[in-house]
Amino acid sequence: MAHRFEIRRNKAGEFVAYFCFNNETIFWTEGYSSKSGAKNAIESILKNGPGAEVVDTTAD
Repeated sequence: MAHRFEIRRNKAGEFVAYFCFNNETIFWTEGYSSKSGAKNAIESILKNGPGAEVVDTTAD
């Protein structure tokens, strides 16, 4: 699969959820003190993300 979530630890030892596409990190979450916090963030993105609005605030 070309895209995936990864849970990694940052330098502070916190758990961070990363979204990767073709081995490139697209975005990541804040750091969580527990792995379950990172897993909950992933579940929230999967649940709430598909219908997210796209807002372009640039002036063309």
